[in-house]
Amino acid sequence: MERTWRWFGKNDKITLAMLREIGVEGIVTALHDVPLGEVWTRERIRDLREYIESYGMRWSVVESLPVVETIKYGGPDREEQIEVYKESLRNLSAEGIHTICYNFMPVLDWARTDLLHANPNGSSNLYFSYAEFAYFDIYILKREGAREEWAQFRMPEELPSAAGRNVLAEADELAKTMTPEKDHALVENIVIKTQGFVSGNFKEDDEAPIQKFREFLDLYKGIDKAQLRANMKYFLEAIMPTCEEYGMNMCVHPDDPPIEILGLPRIVRTEEDIQWFLDAVPNKHNGLTFCAGSLSAGAYNNVVEMAKKFAPRTHFVHLRSCHIFPNGDFTEASHLGGRADIIELARIFEKENPELPMRVDHGMTMLGDETKGYNAGYSFLGRMFALGQVQGILATVDRELGIKYHQPGFFD
Repeated sequence: MERTWRWFGKNDKITLAMLREIGVEGIVTALHDVPLGEVWTRERIRDLREYIESYGMRWSVVESLPVVETIKYGGPDREEQIEVYKESLRNLSAEGIHTICYNFMPVLDWARTDLLHANPNGSSNLYFSYAEFAYFDIYILKREGAREEWAQFRMPEELPSAAGRNVLAEADELAKTMTPEKDHALVENIVIKTQGFVSGNFKEDDEAPIQKFREFLDLYKGIDKAQLRANMKYFLEAIMPTCEEYGMNMCVHPDDPPIEILGLPRIVRTEEDIQWFLDAVPNKHNGLTFCAGSLSAGAYNNVVEMAKKFAPRTHFVHLRSCHIFPNGDFTEASHLGGRADIIELARIFEKENPELPMRVDHGMTMLGDETKGYNAGYSFLGRMFALGQVQGILATVDRELGIKYHQPGFFD
């Protein structure tokens, strides 16, 4: 697989010169400075593409060309925004960029409650606590119906050790020890530090992020799973002629985490969900970003079997893995551990298509990463360590398969 890296543009503290040295071949990025809902012009795309190429790499994947909320909930300007999206696709194609990773998650792009959760070795990882998220939903967001929903919440039956867990009671107990400072930290972790640099819905300087959050949630009142599916199908059917004409591969990212949260429907969580959207729009350009990390956070997902099944419609791979604790909470795992079995995934995807772009994701924060101001989940040393692990996996798998492995920057 092509070794790629998510990079956040010319202002990213991690430079392209650094990435070239560690064996990165392709860059995964976006025009992060273009406001949501505006066309990506060919000139802006070309400028960034040429900058990347000046460092000996290529712009392999767009992550993300955002699907704005009005497309997801079916707002009055949906048609206009779909035309904007199609124009951006045409401009990307003209500059030789043909793979688009996107998501169809309402409001939240991804969610964690702790961005620096301690690992036994002294490093840290992203972490999701059901009790803390329920506390945020009930006591900070004060979402209507939240308490009733959490009272009915049950952990997946695939986690017998978590059977009978009362997340609502845990959230109520947590409320006794929370402070304004702790509340602020939780809002930062769930809303600001994880959404601002990804989705564009929130910014670091938002004065009232919780009120803004509530307003986004209100847009989805009356939108259930069936309606969100219908809206996704409508969007994909609308853009597929453009994708056909210009050779654009759309690959949706699974919901992260793969659970229903905040009363919002989630439609890319399970094997059944993925099969549904692939069948709903049976076009080769309608495909999947196989994020092993997101999928492995769901105890009901058999990640290896899903990879075997969906490899032919996979256009992009995120190789990471999650560890689920006995109570159901989860954290990012070592790239050699967790539920995802990255070694077997490498075998599956190398057999399917050794040119498939792959990036490691959500590496540890380690050895001073935490002082550098990197985006949450996107450390340098932690991801470099993960990339080293994955490069070793790929070299071994390629030898098994008789594929010549090449390490960029070195003589063979």
